[in-house]
Amino acid sequence: MSYSGKIVDLIGALVAIDSSNAFLIPGSPGERKVQEFILGYLTKLGLEAKIEPTNDGHTNLAACFKGIGGGKNITLYAHADTVGYELWRDRALKLDRRGDTLVGLGAADDKGHCAAAILAVERLIEEGCRPRGDVNLAFVADEEGRSAGAFGYVRDHTPETALILESAPVERINVTHQGFGWLDITVKGKAAHGSAPGEGRDAIARMAEIIVRLQKLAREKYAAHSHPLNGETVYHTGTITGGTDYGTYPEHCKLGIEIGTQPGETIKSRVDEIEEIFEQVRTIYPDLDASVGVTIARDPFEARGHEEIYAAYEKALAKVTGKTAVAVGENSWGDAQIFQDAGFPTIGVGADGGNLHAPDEWVSLSELEELVEVVAETIKDYCG
Repeated sequence: MSYSGKIVDLIGALVAIDSSNAFLIPGSPGERKVQEFILGYLTKLGLEAKIEPTNDGHTNLAACFKGIGGGKNITLYAHADTVGYELWRDRALKLDRRGDTLVGLGAADDKGHCAAAILAVERLIEEGCRPRGDVNLAFVADEEGRSAGAFGYVRDHTPETALILESAPVERINVTHQGFGWLDITVKGKAAHGSAPGEGRDAIARMAEIIVRLQKLAREKYAAHSHPLNGETVYHTGTITGGTDYGTYPEHCKLGIEIGTQPGETIKSRVDEIEEIFEQVRTIYPDLDASVGVTIARDPFEARGHEEIYAAYEKALAKVTGKTAVAVGENSWGDAQIFQDAGFPTIGVGADGGNLHAPDEWVSLSELEELVEVVAETIKDYCG
């Protein structure tokens, strides 16, 4: 049975609803309207569904395809928010089909996977197949920001196996990903007239020495020693501000950086490395006044207790597509870590896509169609 028409129609409706994340883009509408649309769709299918507050201004949509009892339960996860779309505002919210490619904001990340979760359950209903275990659906908020939705969901729901649906080729099963930290480095100087070098302390010049050493560390330690599945550890500058005008020594400079962590590591080790860099720079500027603060930090993900769901997906993939599953990692972070740490044995699966967080984001229609079938077969096998 071909689901391509339903996939296109459903993703088109979801993409048309602006759910860009207000943490990233102040003033954006957030996830609520797209969750309300999905709520209406699921209610028509006969599922129990409700909007749940996360207690910090966000909401999740939780739904359940109730099983007949005696089987294992599963959660299908997809996030309802997107990034912003300033660089392609003229076309981002209108799905464009280009052969096998669907282009639009969230087509791959993650509205296409919201649609896949919905249609996998709809497929079971149309087949008259009700599994023994419950199939729970979580359309969460704020994955692109502080993950308020994932934290709220695992707080309010009993742990069970979770399938995290995010963009990836359908045969790739994600079993690990990097953690990350968004850090601010602040250097204080002393303002003075630009022609009075003895009176001023140049905060930007001092920051430049720190940046040089950060990049040296990134090249020599992290680029040279990649994780076998997750690849090179993320380590880059993001933003910088400082100074007031050409003629004045800058008394302040602030650098925003993103730094990754691999399984077994914590953000504290990265902070300690930066503190050591401060000591190195003090051999040049003994009066260096520098500090580092963590804005957000999330731990890395490593699947545990996932063998049974992995085997069920692997079997379903071979049955539906003839493809061989492969365990992979990611150098980007996702909500899988939050579910795993809360006691949900977790793996990540999806359909191929590209240009995530960029203009002309796309997802493969044929892979989404495969994913719907594979997830439906996985549910039959795993839930009983």
